[in-house]
Amino acid sequence: MTAFTHLFQPLAIGGCTIKNRILSTGHDTTLPTEAAVNDALIAYQEARARGGVGLIVLQVAGVHETARYTNHILMASDDSAIEGYRRLAERVHGYGTKVFGQLFHPGREILETHGGLLAVAYAPSAIPNERFHVMPRALTPQLMKEIITGYGDAARRMQAAGLDGCEVVASHGYLPSQFLNPRVNRRTDGYGGDLSNRLRFLREVIADIRAKTGGGFVVGMRISGGEMDQEGLTPDEALEAIASLEPSIDYVSVVGGTSASVGGAVHIVPPMSFANGYMAPFSARVKARVKIPVFLAGRINQPQVAEALIASGQADVCGMTRALIADPEMPNKAREGRAEDIRACIACNQACIGHFHKGQPISCIQHPATGRELRFGKLDPASAPKRVMVVGGGPAGMKAAVIAAQRGHRVTLYEASARLGGQALLAQLLPDRAEFGGLVTNLARELELAQVDIRKNVKVDRALIDRERPDVVVLATGARPFTPDFARDGALQVVDAWEVLSGKAEVGNSVVVIDWRCDWTGIGMAVRFARAGCRVHLASNGTMPGESIPLYVRDQSNAQLQELGVTVLPYTRLFGCDDRTVYLQQSVSGKPIEIDGVDTLVLCTGHIAETELSDALADYGGELRIVGDGLAPRTAEEAIFEGFEVGASL
Repeated sequence: MTAFTHLFQPLAIGGCTIKNRILSTGHDTTLPTEAAVNDALIAYQEARARGGVGLIVLQVAGVHETARYTNHILMASDDSAIEGYRRLAERVHGYGTKVFGQLFHPGREILETHGGLLAVAYAPSAIPNERFHVMPRALTPQLMKEIITGYGDAARRMQAAGLDGCEVVASHGYLPSQFLNPRVNRRTDGYGGDLSNRLRFLREVIADIRAKTGGGFVVGMRISGGEMDQEGLTPDEALEAIASLEPSIDYVSVVGGTSASVGGAVHIVPPMSFANGYMAPFSARVKARVKIPVFLAGRINQPQVAEALIASGQADVCGMTRALIADPEMPNKAREGRAEDIRACIACNQACIGHFHKGQPISCIQHPATGRELRFGKLDPASAPKRVMVVGGGPAGMKAAVIAAQRGHRVTLYEASARLGGQALLAQLLPDRAEFGGLVTNLARELELAQVDIRKNVKVDRALIDRERPDVVVLATGARPFTPDFARDGALQVVDAWEVLSGKAEVGNSVVVIDWRCDWTGIGMAVRFARAGCRVHLASNGTMPGESIPLYVRDQSNAQLQELGVTVLPYTRLFGCDDRTVYLQQSVSGKPIEIDGVDTLVLCTGHIAETELSDALADYGGELRIVGDGLAPRTAEEAIFEGFEVGASL
């Protein structure tokens, strides 16, 4: 039985009752095509419903043609939307899960438009945003009326399709928030000025929705409890707006941040450096002020965290979106008392929001079936069980072994060292990246549940493979640090990141970090040394440090580098070094750069595949697969995906 007594209490909201307090909040999946609900989105949401979530709030749906903020937004601006929503609602309802739609207009927060042209953005006033550098056009009364009508019409369509409710998106600096914010709303008519006037747009939106729906259809609102920006909506302003609108809405959903600035946007999907449930103090203020249910989201990745927040009276429902992306079965596992079996989200942001920012469908580095439910949603048992030898106990090998064993194969996993985890064991040692080690913990539990035979401290060679004669060999042998050719003259200490992280090397007081990959490693090394009081130069081969990692992680990390006083040199490559000088080259112009007084040169220059065993098997006659960095050095996402794919194909 579950120990989460508060988390699994039903909750009545408006005209419906949700079966538990676990919420999948509205989030863009990049799955829809032609602005409509499709089979991929239905399969994605059905997986979460099957996993036991109480309430799904779907991703944003535009209420007017001017609301198209990306090329893959859903639109609810005409009746053609009804059929897709109906099919989705029927599938989700089959598991006892309730489903709400999100009603959306971005205002000035426009990312892109069809064909790559810049869009015309509309806002309460012609006040530009900082992040996308958009200068909007002030809304006319006529266009404002069309948009307000669009909210009600979209809600009517959602109810006609069988959805249980809708949520007005007034969060993250989008159009309703722009009306609420006196620094953005400079209107001199009845929609600007004091709070009563600034609330008028939202009041009319909600009234239009109420007029066009009925029969217990739920109407809620999502709002940022502070936009974390000097020009953004403040917590006090948000609280007053919530209190004023309470009589007209059935619940309020609290988040943080804004799309309007780089710093505020980090809070849209906060990385692992943020504390669990860090928006709870604001939701507690809301709870003390209003009687309607209060939803809370923001780094709530474990049922234990959600249970504590609800039990303490800081929230009624917890948004656990990334937790459900990592493990759609999380609610069922928690309810059944199997919390240790949950594949916990590590907030890496790499394949969830990271894919969105690349325009690619959502996924999870730990659970490649997410977003690929039509392909991987059901793994059939193997028709003929095989003896599978997996060589290498990093993420790729661990996942390959798990999936192959789950399908009924007899799997033995060999690891040359005493610990499973590969490079993830080093990655978790980078500053503020300890949670990344959860990837290894999760995979280790999956191996245990799949009953994989694990043999550590065994270096596999061709002779062992010939003796064992497995039906399939999966090579997941990983990679080692790559040392590029560069001119060296003198005794300057030169080390790589692995040597530092493993404790094999100590650095001096003045350090130059060579950041070829522009990922977590170079930033992590620079932060580590700066916190230790070193003078640090970070020489990045790209336009900026973190160029290749998810935007919110990159942006927060660059802010941290500035705060720590790290000297950042973008567009640079390593040329050479002597006793105390590092020589760089500007990668565009070729201009030389010299850094004097250096004690240690730290190389974060990527990796090279370990091919010793694969080379020895060049003439091997049996079935051989190569996955992860042993094939080509990349990231944990590719390693785990390829391990999953191989396991599923055997």
